[in-house]
Amino acid sequence: MIELFTHRIVETGRLPLFSFLVAFIVMFVLTRMNVRLIRADVRWWFKNVKVGEMHIHHVVFGVVLMLVGGVAGFAVPDLYGGFNVVAAVVFGMGSALVLDEFALILHLDDVYWTEKGRASVDAVFVAIAVTGLLLIGVRPLGFEGIQPDPDGDTSRAVLVGVYAFSLGGNLVLAVITLLKGKIWTGLLGLFVPIILIIGAIRIARPGSPWARWRYEPGSRKARSAQWHEERFRRPLIRVKIWVQEFIAGRHDLDLRHRRKGVTDPRGGRSKVE
Repeated sequence: MIELFTHRIVETGRLPLFSFLVAFIVMFVLTRMNVRLIRADVRWWFKNVKVGEMHIHHVVFGVVLMLVGGVAGFAVPDLYGGFNVVAAVVFGMGSALVLDEFALILHLDDVYWTEKGRASVDAVFVAIAVTGLLLIGVRPLGFEGIQPDPDGDTSRAVLVGVYAFSLGGNLVLAVITLLKGKIWTGLLGLFVPIILIIGAIRIARPGSPWARWRYEPGSRKARSAQWHEERFRRPLIRVKIWVQEFIAGRHDLDLRHRRKGVTDPRGGRSKVE
């Protein structure tokens, strides 16, 4: 195992990326444990960080850590590998804190425990998936660098042209896939281009920009998109939500607690509806 780690991670120069991923996952898990204990109002646990009446969200600390880790990563010479690993760890910790409140940044509102707050967990899952693919050596859009033909029969200009054409085609497929509302397919397709072909050909999700532009209400394609959504997509979404809430905690506070005016540990006293 140690030899495999040395060969696949250390010798390939991926140790900082590996350190970033480990720090990211550990910090995300610890952060979610912390906020769930705060939400449960456990007496012996920490409370929210406040300055007067202002609640300091952990995204603030994440931005600071990302700045420190990012600047350190650029400033430290490459020959100091140990310091680069430390910088990657700090950057990973900060990234986890920031993406854990991605929904807050997106909506400019404290939606942490609402349905909109699930966007933060989606962002974290995407970051872990993309980093994991990079770590095992998968390159976006199949990029492996441009190498001239050793026999000299194929010029570098031809190779660059072929790669540029391939890259442009994959980007077009990625845009179509994303416009069809298939976010995960589009992102994973950047690393496995064959997925982009499938995503671009398959029918769009209802409500996606592609469906709004090209599917007339009541048309065969619109009905087919709705059928696929109910038959296949929604069961997968329910499984995804279950996994999210198992890891990150249940979203949408119980209405009974909100009506009782129970203190919301992330935003003061809940409003009574």
